[in-house]
Amino acid sequence: MIFVTLGTQAFPFDRLLRGLEGVGEELVVQGAAWFDYLEYPELLEHIRRARVIVSHAGVGSVMTVVAEGKRPVVVPRLQRHGEAVDDHQLPLARRLATAGLVSLVEDPEQLAAALAETPPAPATLGGEGGIVADLRAYLLEVAEVT
Repeated sequence: MIFVTLGTQAFPFDRLLRGLEGVGEELVVQGAAWFDYLEYPELLEHIRRARVIVSHAGVGSVMTVVAEGKRPVVVPRLQRHGEAVDDHQLPLARRLATAGLVSLVEDPEQLAAALAETPPAPATLGGEGGIVADLRAYLLEVAEVT
């Protein structure tokens, strides 16, 4: 089973959904007609059961998946496609991919290929150093800009 979470934004993310066409495996999708919203315990249940989790690059979604010991395949929402107010998810996704926490797919046409394999376990969060410190610095940097 592949679990797909699109977050709780009001913006469409059809580009990601089109990237799932032809995937010959059970899909459970939150944020679409199947599930408009999942309560957190139900969301965790799907994450735990899934072979692969596909997500937008929202901090909350990504950290929830990583906290469950899985590496999500992330597709950042982009402003030019009407998926977000800006491209804030792209630099975050790139930084998390570099840290080994996510598998980044910038072009949803490559999504089916990325889903053919189970992503490796994520890098560890590393306590107060490593990615935790890096993520904290990044989020503070983003907060200053907005």
